Amino acid sequence: MDTNLRKRIRAGDHDAFGDLFDGYARSVYNHGYRLTGDWATAEDVVSLTFLDAWRLRERLDEEGGSLRPWLLGIATNVTRNTRRAARRHAAAVARLPREEAVRDFADEVAGRIDDSAQLAVVQTALAKLRRAEREVLALCVWSGLGYEAAAEALGVPVGTVRSRLSRARTKLAKYMELPHGHGQMRGDRTTAVRPIEEGNR
Repeated sequence: MDTNLRKRIRAGDHDAFGDLFDGYARSVYNHGYRLTGDWATAEDVVSLTFLDAWRLRERLDEEGGSLRPWLLGIATNVTRNTRRAARRHAAAVARLPREEAVRDFADEVAGRIDDSAQLAVVQTALAKLRRAEREVLALCVWSGLGYEAAAEALGVPVGTVRSRLSRARTKLAKYMELPHGHGQMRGDRTTAVRPIEEGNR
């Protein structure tokens, strides 16, 4: 199935690319959200990931298994670029003359999110990790990729994935000091953030 899909995508088959989007858009969206903590940015990550996938389709190997690691690798790079662009934009805005403050409704909107306190604790803990550690955690823990698939997505050795994930878990165990009844580290999963349930792909 995936080998045939790879060949069709490389050949520029629009129907095959539509199948690719239908099959993996949710995984890409969840991955983008887990790396950024922002719903709108995650939607941008989906759009940009599939644009890049189309542009890079001829580099896709004809032989291979699931296309999920390939797409999540692209999504990881897109997220890096998106965050850099956001920082540049924020720096440019900071240099502009200050105007009268307008009420910010962000807190009001955030208050409607279920388990908002739980989400805040997790996001605070994740922000303390190095970027590479967040990426490996998102791929291996939340997206469920194995070490080899995550290594393929990131373009790094399997040993690097193992060591980064180990460091990330150790740090999260230290940073995640949650009240009783909220999310906690359980085995290989952090239960506090699960934007959308994914199928086993």
